[in-house]
Amino acid sequence: MPQRVFALPRQESLFPPAVLNPFVQEVQLTTADKIRLLLVGSVLVPLRVLCLTVLLVLSWPLAAIATLCGPTKGTSQPIKGWRRCLGHAVVSCAGRAFFFFMGFRVTVKGKRVNSKEAPILAVAPHSSFFDGIVCVIAGLPSTVSRSENLATPIFGRFLRCLQPVLVSRLDPDSRKNTILEIERRATSCGEWPQVLIFPEGTCTNRSCLITFKQGAFIPGVPVQPVLLRYPNSHDTVTWTWQGYKAREILLLTLSQLYTNVEVEFLPPHVPTEEEKQEPSLFAHRVRDTMATALGVPVTDHTYEDCRLMISAGELTLPMEAGLVEFTKISRKLNLKLDNIKKELEGFAAIASESKGGRIGIEEFAKFLKLPISPALNELFTLFDRNGDGTIDFREYVIGLTVLCRPANTKGTIQMLFKLFDVDDDGRITQEEFTSLLRSSLGVPDLDVTKLFQDIDADGSGKITYTEFEDFALKHPEYSKLFTTYLELQRHHALHSGDTDPAAAPPTNTVSPEAEDSASDKKED
Repeated sequence: MPQRVFALPRQESLFPPAVLNPFVQEVQLTTADKIRLLLVGSVLVPLRVLCLTVLLVLSWPLAAIATLCGPTKGTSQPIKGWRRCLGHAVVSCAGRAFFFFMGFRVTVKGKRVNSKEAPILAVAPHSSFFDGIVCVIAGLPSTVSRSENLATPIFGRFLRCLQPVLVSRLDPDSRKNTILEIERRATSCGEWPQVLIFPEGTCTNRSCLITFKQGAFIPGVPVQPVLLRYPNSHDTVTWTWQGYKAREILLLTLSQLYTNVEVEFLPPHVPTEEEKQEPSLFAHRVRDTMATALGVPVTDHTYEDCRLMISAGELTLPMEAGLVEFTKISRKLNLKLDNIKKELEGFAAIASESKGGRIGIEEFAKFLKLPISPALNELFTLFDRNGDGTIDFREYVIGLTVLCRPANTKGTIQMLFKLFDVDDDGRITQEEFTSLLRSSLGVPDLDVTKLFQDIDADGSGKITYTEFEDFALKHPEYSKLFTTYLELQRHHALHSGDTDPAAAPPTNTVSPEAEDSASDKKED
């Protein structure tokens, strides 16, 4: 039988990401590097820790005085008068001294504008807890911080001086309230300090700019992009989901003679009327401007990808397996995080025995409890979007959503049940089930006992329509497998010269061509 493959159109919106994993950082240190760090660090680390301790002891009382009797859960009014002057002076001086003692050498490019010209500062890429240095360089703007941080010993007092926008994990309306507070401050005509936001929302390795969250762009006010660079021979500052822990990063950085950091202020981006109405467009254009200045690509990874990455690790898959560019996939395929997590569990069940967290044709066939056949090969090829002979989790999610579930309609399930139910008695016996599968897959000695038992939930020896439908809804791959088989039969009949459509086996209204067309119509 000639094989016919209808490849899914490679929409730009579903292309693989330009950067495979922006959440991993590996520092390659030679033996000589380690010896040098040990020797230098044995002197510098104790000295720097001593200086930082003295600095905190001297500056904390002043910060406490500036915030004395102030609210512990944020403030609805900006701090004014002597409190504001004292708090600003203490945090500014202490901040500069803090990073100086840690060995940071700062280079500033461009010019920061005032809060009336650009009420919001958008800083990227966000890659380390050391990125807080930009707050000191930018004149101590307000930041977005968890409300619990205000109660942190010592540093909580310094944070209060910055009058942060607070986020609470316990408040279900926290996200909405945070956006409203950012908007209130951004439209206060300079009454509040500028608001500084890291729109990526999580740390990356600076190899790209991931999706910008919309909080900084919903107010529709001018935003000044701020770039962060760490041009050092050894990267000891990057703190990602895979790599050195926070303590190790701190120790390595303190062991360096100095750490270079560049802060560049780009011209403010004044939104157009279209961008004011569509914050996502505003965010994308600001991100594109910053990526161009940095010379890095952009991807649609988000914090949710990190959560999926952790879930993949818990399922004994390589952590990279969970990276699907969540924003793009969820927008295009209308999937929520919980749905994708369930798909990840299904993928792990298939790929658990394979190397590298990818599914080959053998694992695919084993999961379906069927032998490799032309129809199975074609279905596998439709999943394998990049043609490398394996299916990764991203391809698996797209294949299930674009290929299998559209084919798994009630009409399709009813048609398939009738195909199996040869004597039309409303039940499928094991003989009927085996006979059709052997014929369709071309395997005369096919043993499908295990698959039959999985469908026959009550163990009666016969499959009812309810059991068949329940199994089909949970395993949409089978519906697509059989519609693919029927399309192959139709193609074979036409290829053999029989142009009478009635001569071809019946098929349902869902065909690979129709699915490809529907897929191609999804707007970017």
